Amino acid sequence: MINEKKIIVVLPAYNAAHTLEQTYKEIPFDVVDDVILTDDHSSDQTLQVAKELGIRHIIEHEQNKGYGGNQKSCYNKALAIDADIVVMLHPDYQYTPKLIHSMCYLIADGVYDVVIGSRILGKGALKGGMPWYKYVSNRMLTLFQNILMNQKLSEYHTGYRAFSARVLRSIPYNKCSEDFVFDNQMLAQIFYAGWEIAEITCPTKYFDEASSINLSRSTIYGLGVLKVSLMYFAQRTHLGNFEIFKDILPGKES
Repeated sequence: MINEKKIIVVLPAYNAAHTLEQTYKEIPFDVVDDVILTDDHSSDQTLQVAKELGIRHIIEHEQNKGYGGNQKSCYNKALAIDADIVVMLHPDYQYTPKLIHSMCYLIADGVYDVVIGSRILGKGALKGGMPWYKYVSNRMLTLFQNILMNQKLSEYHTGYRAFSARVLRSIPYNKCSEDFVFDNQMLAQIFYAGWEIAEITCPTKYFDEASSINLSRSTIYGLGVLKVSLMYFAQRTHLGNFEIFKDILPGKES
């Protein structure tokens, strides 16, 4: 805990048997109270490793629900066991758990309610081995998103995020996609609800065991991101009305 805030780390896992132990052992349990792992019907030994590590809360999907569906299970469970702060950490060791302190203190101290680890601030992305085509695409998509969403994030595509429970309860994230565009839809909901997002510099690692999507999937994801940004702009300017923003009380324009 930090300032009496219960901190839960959620691990949306898929074929993470080779990296899960290394990730788990770097989680700072001096502040983290509990861990939830959701296995999205892995074909490797992810579940066995999770049980050997003694992870208390393990959710096993009987069929693959996708990246977004995996996160939904994580957040729903975290809220059900009364988390105050939820940290989403990929168990593929692409992001270091050593930043959990910094991210959670910003939330526990009431400075921000959402903190993301940015690979673009500093030189973390290219230094960590991000392919050039992904780096360029990241920068171009982020520029487009910032213009349409009237924001100034350095990137929208990081998988390292921390939320206060009140943010998660304020947005209908269960209405978002089951696929990779879930992350962007969720950020759009957060901005639409009027929350501010802090960023901290985050090193990253690209290696064979780290989760990644191929060029074809990346292209589909990029088109999905563009669509989300256009939907947000249309919703904000009253040119459209979309299901993912339904039941959100719009906040003031940041």
